[in-house]
Amino acid sequence: MIALLQRANWARLTIDGQQRCEIGKGLVVFVGVEMDDDEGKADRLLHRLLSYRVFADAEGKMNLSLLDIGGDLLLVSQFTLAATTDKGLRPGFSTAMPPAQAESLYDYMVQQASVQKITLATGEFGADMKVALENDGPVTFLLRI
Repeated sequence: MIALLQRANWARLTIDGQQRCEIGKGLVVFVGVEMDDDEGKADRLLHRLLSYRVFADAEGKMNLSLLDIGGDLLLVSQFTLAATTDKGLRPGFSTAMPPAQAESLYDYMVQQASVQKITLATGEFGADMKVALENDGPVTFLLRI
C-alpha cells in the first residue's frame, strides 16, 4: 500500500459540487492499493499513519503523532499512486489492484480507522473528488508498506 500524507491545518473534500466533509488540523492521506496488498498491510499502514511523528513538539521538532495531538484524519482513495512511471510519457496501472478488490481493502482500512480515537473523514472510492487543503509546512511524506 502507498500513502501520500500531508500535514494540514484544514482540508475540505467535495464531490459533484457538494462538500462531503472537512477536517481541522491533522493529516490528509491519499491511499493507493497495489496488487499484493492485504488487510495486514492495511493495518500496518493505518498504525503508521496514526503514530507517524510529523507534528511539532514544544521545541519545534517533529516528535508528535496524530494521536498525540488529537488531530483529524482525511482518507482519500487514489489509485494513481499505484501507477508505474519509470518509462514513457503515460503512466501504467498494471500494479494497481483491480477496483472491486481495492475498494474492499480501502473500506476495510476506513472501518479500522473509524474505531480509533480520532476524527475521521473520507472520500468516496472511485468518485471524482476535489480536495482543498492548507498544507502545514509544507510537510508531505510518501509511505510504502
